Amino acid sequence: MDRLLAAACSALALVAHANDTKSFKVDLEPGAMHEECLHVDQGEKRSYSWKSDVAVDFNIHYHHEPEVFYPVKRSAMRGDGGTFAAKSGEDYCWMWTARDKKAKLEGRID
Repeated sequence: MDRLLAAACSALALVAHANDTKSFKVDLEPGAMHEECLHVDQGEKRSYSWKSDVAVDFNIHYHHEPEVFYPVKRSAMRGDGGTFAAKSGEDYCWMWTARDKKAKLEGRID
């Protein structure tokens, strides 16, 4: 019975992890950045969408000290969205950096 309960709890944890949604709404000063970080397992997919009132730089990255890897990197965008599929299990960060103007940023990662 204990094994069955442990297996059920593990399955629920995986479902809860897969269904985590991060929503955000932030104001960025010029040159400031905002990150939303979460663990994504190998092969797992995460949908995301965001918009800004001015152009910002955007990337999805992870760290293997001392290096930083950028599976997605875009400059001067006012919005983006899509599905990110992890090629390896990592702690990924979705990051936005305001350029030379204050930015109002909002979005979600599902």
